[in-house]
Amino acid sequence: MAANRARGQRAGLTRQAVLEAALQLVDREGMKALSMRRLGAELGVEAMTVYHHVPNKSALLDGVIEQVVAEAVPPEFGAATWREDLSSYAYALVTALGAHPHAVPLLLSRPAMTPRNLRTMEAVVEMLHEAGFPLPRTLDILYSLTSFVVGHAAAQAGRVDGAGSIATVDPDAYPLLVGAARQAGENAADARFDFALHALLAGFEGELSDVPTVV
Repeated sequence: MAANRARGQRAGLTRQAVLEAALQLVDREGMKALSMRRLGAELGVEAMTVYHHVPNKSALLDGVIEQVVAEAVPPEFGAATWREDLSSYAYALVTALGAHPHAVPLLLSRPAMTPRNLRTMEAVVEMLHEAGFPLPRTLDILYSLTSFVVGHAAAQAGRVDGAGSIATVDPDAYPLLVGAARQAGENAADARFDFALHALLAGFEGELSDVPTVV
């Protein structure tokens, strides 16, 4: 055990380096390739050395999510209006998920309550609460926004060469559906994301206008 630890230290390993290597492995080969043994081989150390930085496979998976989410976090929430902050976060998150499609199923299945992710959530809740939203509503907004973004990313990650596209079904049987899909064009997914995000933010703004003013 001591030899393994020394080898890990000589390699300059840190938790961050382990998680970055894990995400790179997932990007290249998918989630099935991720194991402590394989990750150790990628880092040039024994698998037991990896355990000095992440205690188990569950912590490793949470760390992979943390890495993806970290790419979307701005330097500071509250620097702009709440609507601009949420919009920027949504676009940054969908971009990060698009860059790591193999990791998207993880975000659908795990809450990943790591300290780093919790700090991000705390910052969003604080920003929304200071903007005037009741504290319980801030969580509703946060979960609604992230669920929408992750769901959109999952749908995009599941597309394979246009398979399953409405534009490819029988136009005689479904003329309106096919017509709408074809008129939407190649960038339909991006346009739908913009439309849905705008609708969400407008709905959140409506909630804020319904909050009673304390005199």
